[in-house]
Amino acid sequence: MMPDAALDFAGVAETLRRITVEISGERGGLGSGVLWPRGHVVTSAHVVGTPRVAIRLMDGVRLAARIVARDREADLALLEVGGTGLAPATLATTPARVGSLVVAVGHPLGVRGAVTTGIVHAMAPIVPGGVPWIHADVRLAPGNSGGPLADVSGAVVGLNAMVAGGLALAVPVARVIAFARAAGLTAP
Repeated sequence: MMPDAALDFAGVAETLRRITVEISGERGGLGSGVLWPRGHVVTSAHVVGTPRVAIRLMDGVRLAARIVARDREADLALLEVGGTGLAPATLATTPARVGSLVVAVGHPLGVRGAVTTGIVHAMAPIVPGGVPWIHADVRLAPGNSGGPLADVSGAVVGLNAMVAGGLALAVPVARVIAFARAAGLTAP
């Protein structure tokens, strides 16, 4: 029998769409981000090229944001968002596993809140001796970077970063949490 969360896949997708923001900078560009921790957005470092960016929520509300931390090597950035009451994402408490069904949400090629699914192919480095990344067969395109990769319950297992060899690559959530903590946040 399937878990109850998997039975309401449309509900899971809608929850993920609400915690996924669209990011644009002063020089244009478009990417995605995840509302987490409260008052902040995590995204890919390559999405934010300027100190100040704008985010747009799924309901169309636009908010100003500023970069408070960036790690280009890990491809992670943390933004502080003006505005309150934004519900943060739920983070997975266990790492993604090979064979797990996953869901990606983002704004590929300007299509707001697009949802795609696939399975985790591997947890492996992208360079010999490097740190592991999540390799999944979800369809990503420019604009998905920085958006969530989640399990079927809607808990974020990673942050989508790029496509290589036909597979999506995502930063595992444990590295995202460590990055946020190193930036001075005490969120889980």
